Amino acid sequence: MEILNKVIFNMSPDNEPIASCKSKEEVIFKTQDCFGGQIESEDMTLDELDWNNINPATGPLYIEDAEVGDVLKVKIKDIKLKNKGSMTTIPEMGYLSEFLTGPETKVIEIKDNKAIFNDQIKLPLNPMIGVIGVAPPVKSIDCGTPGSHGGNMDNKVITEGSIVYFPVNVPGALLAMGDMHAVMGDGEVVICGVEIAGEVVVEVEVIKNKNINNPMVEDKKAFYTVASAENLDQATKRASDDMYKFLNDRLDLSANELAMLMSLICDLEICQVVDPEKTARMRVDKKALKNYNLKF
Repeated sequence: MEILNKVIFNMSPDNEPIASCKSKEEVIFKTQDCFGGQIESEDMTLDELDWNNINPATGPLYIEDAEVGDVLKVKIKDIKLKNKGSMTTIPEMGYLSEFLTGPETKVIEIKDNKAIFNDQIKLPLNPMIGVIGVAPPVKSIDCGTPGSHGGNMDNKVITEGSIVYFPVNVPGALLAMGDMHAVMGDGEVVICGVEIAGEVVVEVEVIKNKNINNPMVEDKKAFYTVASAENLDQATKRASDDMYKFLNDRLDLSANELAMLMSLICDLEICQVVDPEKTARMRVDKKALKNYNLKF
């Protein structure tokens, strides 16, 4: 099993892969936190950090036989977190910026499967991968920006047991990931979750003869279409359109019936609102369509 630990700061078709594997092989990604391990104590604030080392992603991994137009299936088999994470506030950033009194850093211990926010607030963990994606087709995109290639989607359903599907834009796909969170709420309104380093075990698989425009996620209970755009109106529209196409290919319903059904069983959810592009997802519960045995 290959272990990867080198990082990139841009997802690009020009990145040299640091390793390669075959379809259906497992790989371990050792990831840094989004600060590149620079925060060592609560005395540090973001204005002291080297911003050239923000949002590192481990990779990229070249997957053999992955060709342009294929789909890359990434099954997240295991996530292990370090024993502490951190959070920060920046007064001019995030949805709550007008309420902040200044920059502040909080170091958060991970103990007994909980994030110890303070003596009264101990939060159950939801280990998730904030940055995960493949190379975009043409230009380089920094790891802090999401898009149709994935990237910094900050989607809390990308967790252990989930499957993420990506469009393959370049030969080998060039998969990379990082920016894990021990806990994060939808929206990530103060620009961070509990930022933490760790390692992820994934199984990658190349799917031929299928095509998607944006990432999708599957877990035991649901499928999700995921889209990023300049604003939430555009992101939610793209996620909705993608879900319509996904269901239209699998259900024997008229166009109007499908649209009505989606208004009953599909949920629009926000992933994050603080990155250069905003990210939304649409969820459809598998149980609602159990008679169709819904598959990717």
